[in-house]
Amino acid sequence: MFQVLANPAKFMAFSKWAAPIIGVIAVVLLVWGLWVGFHVPDDYQQGRTVRLLFIHPQLAILSMFAYACLGGAAFFGVVFRHALADAAARAAAPLGAAYTFLALVTGSFWGRPMWGAWWAWDARLTSELVLFLLFLGYMTLVAAIDDETKANRAGGILAMVGLINLPIIHYSVNWWNTLHQGSSDFTSDLSPVYALPFVVCLLGYIAMFGALWLVRTRAEVWRRRAQALAVRQAGRA
Repeated sequence: MFQVLANPAKFMAFSKWAAPIIGVIAVVLLVWGLWVGFHVPDDYQQGRTVRLLFIHPQLAILSMFAYACLGGAAFFGVVFRHALADAAARAAAPLGAAYTFLALVTGSFWGRPMWGAWWAWDARLTSELVLFLLFLGYMTLVAAIDDETKANRAGGILAMVGLINLPIIHYSVNWWNTLHQGSSDFTSDLSPVYALPFVVCLLGYIAMFGALWLVRTRAEVWRRRAQALAVRQAGRA
């Protein structure tokens, strides 16, 4: 599997059929999970807003997962100078930024009725906002440098440094006073009527990210091939 993901030709062959299959799985899981989730009974404390349980936490988890993927790809790109890893890092950043933005927005929708405010400079919220800025910073940096090799290296270093924010997000509710609820073991803290759609939706979001990441990485590989072809044709002219 590592050889498939490390070799551009093998990756393109693998992702050509893997991306649509994973995409179909994502759609099935999300439709099923959200349908069941939006028909659960109201919570005795949160009322109808409990349905955000099937959207917001998954987005927050995926925002961290996407950054871990970005940081991992950046590591292989910087250390081993692997072109496909650089492409995967560039492909992951916009997806992660979108997940993080949606996590912040849905968190605000949930926070308003629970806390009485759309936003608070809470440890968890603030560190999640920093994660969003890290995604934007990576994309801005690689776009600002004309030399693609230097851009990938600079962006990769920034992405790896930003990995330190992931444990801060995770443990922020334990390290500081926070409005945000603590980390939960959803297998034991939730009743089955909530736990099942929660897990199904989480798997659906993960599959959706995987499918989109493959598609975006394929697009990045095609862009580089087209760019290289244009350079060769310009040299011949």
